[in-house]
Parts: sequence; C-alpha cells; structure tokens
Amino acid sequence: MKIAFVGKGGSGKTTLSSLFIRHLAAARVPVIAVDADINQHLGAALGLDDATAAALPAMGAHLPLIKEYLRGSNPRIGSAETMIKTTPPGDGSQLLRAGGDNPVFHACARTVPLDDTSVRLMATGPFTESDLGVACYHSKVGAVELCLNHLVDGREEYVVVDMTAGSDSFASGMFTRFDMTFLVAEPTRKGIAVYRQYKEYARDFDVSLKVVGNKVQSADDLAFLRAEAGDDLLVAVGHSDWVRAMEKGRPAPFAELEDANRRALETLHGAADATYPQRDWQRYTRQMVHFHLRNAESWGNAKTGADLAAQVDPAFILSESAATPQPA
Repeated sequence: MKIAFVGKGGSGKTTLSSLFIRHLAAARVPVIAVDADINQHLGAALGLDDATAAALPAMGAHLPLIKEYLRGSNPRIGSAETMIKTTPPGDGSQLLRAGGDNPVFHACARTVPLDDTSVRLMATGPFTESDLGVACYHSKVGAVELCLNHLVDGREEYVVVDMTAGSDSFASGMFTRFDMTFLVAEPTRKGIAVYRQYKEYARDFDVSLKVVGNKVQSADDLAFLRAEAGDDLLVAVGHSDWVRAMEKGRPAPFAELEDANRRALETLHGAADATYPQRDWQRYTRQMVHFHLRNAESWGNAKTGADLAAQVDPAFILSESAATPQPA
C-alpha cells in the first residue's frame, strides 16, 4: 500500500507520517519510509541523529543506477539515459517489490531501528551547492516517482512518503501514485486553503484523500475543520507530550504514546487498508502513461532526443501478479 502525507509547510505532516510509520512497524508490517520533502526531516523524526540523517544516501545521486536497473531488458527503452521520471514499466522492465531486495534498495535504503523493530528509509536528498540557482526541486524527486512507477506492493506492504509541502507535488503525476493521501491540516484558513487546492486538483484523477486535523486544541478547532472539510475529515490530533519529548531529542518508547493518538493512528491504518479492495491497476497504469506522454511532449523528447511515447507498452498493466523475482 502506497501512502502519501501532504500539507502546507509547518502543518506537522512529517511528524504524523513518522508516527504512522512507527505504528506500522510496531504492528510488524513491513515499511519503506521515503522522505520526498526538500527539507529532509523524516530521518530526524524517526530518531536519527543529525550526522546519521545527513549521511543518508540521496536517491537523486543514484539515478543512473536506478534507471539502469528498472530498464531491465525492456526493448522499448533504447538506453537508461532516455528514461525520465515518468517512464512507465513494460515487458522486460525490472519491478520493485516493497518487501523484497534489489540493487536500488541496496544503494538508497538504510535501516532505521525503532524500539524492537526497524524500517527502511530512503531520501531524495537535499539541495547541494551545485543545485542552487540552476536546479528545480522537482528534478530531485524524479527518482522517487520513477521508483513508484515500477513498484508493486501488497496489502501488508507499506510505502509511506513524506511529500513536499503545499501543492508542489502537482508539478508531476506523482500525486496519483498512492492508494491513500492523508492531508494534514491545521484548523486555520491557510491549512484549509491547501486542502481545497489539493482536492480540486485531485478531483479528476480519483485520488483517495482524507484530512487529518493537527494541532487541534479545542472543540471550536474541531468544529472549524468539520465545517470546512466535511466527510473528508478522518480524525483530529491534538497536543502530544510524547511528540514534544521526541522533538527535544528525548524519545520515549513508542508504546508510551498517548492512547488518543494511538487510536488516531489505528484510524489511519484502517482507512488505508480499506482502499485495498478498490485498487484499480488498469487506471493506475493509464494515469502513469497519461503523465508520461504529457512530460514527453512538453520537455522530455527535447531533452533526451528520443521519442519517449515509444516507451509505452500498450499491452502492459502493472499489477501484483506482474512482479518477478529480483536479483539481489
């Protein structure tokens, strides 16, 4: 199951995504955590010290390896250099399995211990000095989108992505890559404005979207969110002494998280799991191809010097049954 956490900057989406990741790990559900936010705070929220978090390998730095592996023996892709962030898989492509192992995970994923369990963490990587003034942030998350396009995952295999702030993810097709999108919203006009914008953009693509109210301090806060988000409001979260201690670098065992917040995470888990029977791999593949053709026409063909529409395999449908054993 592919889960995205989105919201405006400062809404608490990284904190809530890290709590959800901890919840899944505590339930012994295999989890890959992905930090796709330019601010790169997910590692710290999962308990890594600054030096360890800064040493995480950047997916963008391994893009040639990622492309070469995913290309596999796909005859429609002449070279790895012609692959762009939206390139879809086809016959012969190597697919990623959330619970499996492969050269991409070897290069880009690191194990993060959490109490008596662990998760795998991947990160897009921050801007470097060479990026400043010349690089677009969306080019940094291209490796994430390419991996999601080639990912097959089952009901009890979770990939949780902490997305870039605001509505920036709509600059590509990555917003359609998820089974469930949790939009973290504070009970403020700005928080609700991001929700309305996201809902409007996502409306035509059947994106499953639920609002998670955060920093809710009163009945009036809750009533505000209910009035603005209606049935999209799934659950609300208030102050957490456990989170405050974690943010001070004094994390307590996850089992000591407050009961109300534990129940909120169970609600998120239930909502995500409930989307599984509605999975439509044909629609998923169709949307993937749609955004690839748009990117090919607008900039991809010119950048690569190739006809990227020819990369589309019309007979291929990504699905759990399409997964093949992967070499380590």
